[in-house]
Amino acid sequence: MNGRRPPLPCLDSAAGMAASAIEPQQAVGGSRGAFAPPHNLEAEESVLGAILLSDHALYALVVDDGLRPQHFYREQHRIVYQAMLDLYEDSTPVEVLTVVQRLRATSKLEEAGGEAALHALAGAAEAPGNARHYARMVRDDALLRGLLSATTEIRASVVEHQGPPRDLVERAERLMLDVAHDDRRKGFQKIDDILDVELDKLHKLSKEGTPLTGTRSGFAKLDELTGGFQAGNLIVIAARPSMGKSALVTNIAENAAMKDDVGVALFSLEMSETELAQRFIASQAGIKGEELRKGRVTESRWPKIVAACDRLANAPLYVDDSSDIGLLEIRAKARRLHQKNKLGLIIVDYLQLLRSEGRGLESRVELVGQMSRGLKLLARELDVPVIALSQLNRAVEARRPAIPMLSDLRESGSIEQDSDLVIFIYRDDYYNKEDSEEPGMADLIISKHRNGPLGNVKLVFRAEFPKFMTYQPEERAA
Repeated sequence: MNGRRPPLPCLDSAAGMAASAIEPQQAVGGSRGAFAPPHNLEAEESVLGAILLSDHALYALVVDDGLRPQHFYREQHRIVYQAMLDLYEDSTPVEVLTVVQRLRATSKLEEAGGEAALHALAGAAEAPGNARHYARMVRDDALLRGLLSATTEIRASVVEHQGPPRDLVERAERLMLDVAHDDRRKGFQKIDDILDVELDKLHKLSKEGTPLTGTRSGFAKLDELTGGFQAGNLIVIAARPSMGKSALVTNIAENAAMKDDVGVALFSLEMSETELAQRFIASQAGIKGEELRKGRVTESRWPKIVAACDRLANAPLYVDDSSDIGLLEIRAKARRLHQKNKLGLIIVDYLQLLRSEGRGLESRVELVGQMSRGLKLLARELDVPVIALSQLNRAVEARRPAIPMLSDLRESGSIEQDSDLVIFIYRDDYYNKEDSEEPGMADLIISKHRNGPLGNVKLVFRAEFPKFMTYQPEERAA
């Protein structure tokens, strides 16, 4: 290869596969029925030998096949492959002579088997074009070793009672997912690589003329201010009881799933799946919720209900109404669902109802703080926006007008700290039923926005459905 070579992805050995946890020649299973972990030394030698014959395949092996030093079973093969990567990064030809020189300079030549071992690799190599085939064999064996390591660790944690059963289940699930999706692991990235990606994204946004970069809420003004709910963000929607928190997030859920075909997971700790279904039907069919619940729907309106159900049935909207659920279960269920049906939004209704996983004498404030941090970690882990509903404390009721502030977030300042976006719901007609100048109006108050502006969004709340709708000033004036 001539000239400057394309940069290889960062290979962070500290974040390597669980496969490397089982070291070469380590037997598994004790003295009775012991066996060596899955490996294929001939495939490893064929990969290294092919590179020594022609280093043109090296970039594809790393970028397309994700081959890393940790995938090799034999330690000396890991050392040789790492030396090859170092040479490539320096735009130095990868040949027997240069690899030997690099290993000697780093005092690792003997660990790699000596100069004779490098010549033997090159001499025994088959056609360089077969390198990717052998690389896949190496990776497959590494995956099996990772699986074996994970199951061994899981078994040990159970036998030794290393924690409560729920913690062990969550830990086991994480270990298995880490093995299956090790490619998600990331190390350091050079800033110019990050900038290349971001510039392409920003240029695309400019060409398309749209400010949206995240999951749409379905309310134009809110999406304009936020750019959509961003992947990896924790969004907190908070209000006093009866302000319509649950109605708002169910509206957002159906907007995202039905209008944009975005996968939505809704954890409802307060409402049953039956109540949610009735809300979705009433909203989509334009029928008052009370009429639907009490069977006051005329036969002529049933086609609208059936059509609404058909649309809902085809939407990627998933509901879990477990009333007694904790953070560990939410994270486990969300991970599983995300693997089967890619999610674009997770909603938890609501934060203070989550079952405490705490042990000892932690205060409620500390427990709620753990929950908000856990949801933020879930958002980052799955790279999906997470909306968590939260109650406000009673202090807001003592003010007139009772407009919420960040200090009103109930039971934990950690909610404010962990969140990327905090939205309050305020309805003046709730407090001033007779004197309200704008009956039915609702304000969404953006009081914290880590990456954008603050502001107010006016919506119309139709309690009879219940449903939030876009505010049209000209219509109200008429």
